[in-house]
Amino acid sequence: MNFLKLIPLIFILGISSFSNNAYSETEIPKNYKILSSKSKKLSIANVEVYINDGDSLIKNGEYDKAKEMYDKARSLARQLSGFYRDLNGSFRGIDARIPIEMDEKGRESIKIWAKSNSRLAALYKRKKQPEVAVPLLVEIIRLMSPNSPEGKEAYETLLQLGFVDTAYKGL
Repeated sequence: MNFLKLIPLIFILGISSFSNNAYSETEIPKNYKILSSKSKKLSIANVEVYINDGDSLIKNGEYDKAKEMYDKARSLARQLSGFYRDLNGSFRGIDARIPIEMDEKGRESIKIWAKSNSRLAALYKRKKQPEVAVPLLVEIIRLMSPNSPEGKEAYETLLQLGFVDTAYKGL
């Protein structure tokens, strides 16, 4: 008879101890992907924010602060590109979906990297420091290829600066 008195007590204690575990099932799994949000720091969207902030600072004549924003954009884009490349290589041959996704994200990060290089090179050109702009322009061509619009524009700027002499007409 004593055992039967314990059953309700065990039942009540047992239910209350599991009540905290049920909350995770009510949330949509997407809410747990903290970095998938557009406002987070480790994202291509944040690189865009840095570039846009730099553009605004250029309009206001604040070149040093704009340089800082473009440097942050460039650094973050380079970092993202490396992360996506590493993940791509790690999953190659294991799960084909992941390298495909990492390849797409890697291309986006390289494109935004080239964009940040372009903005930074234009700033150095405006500040009459072409020797600092040249490596950035060469990097754009290496990242995007000479036949891409970005690569052609970078080479044209190198031609204008006098770093190269031969005009490139493209394919």
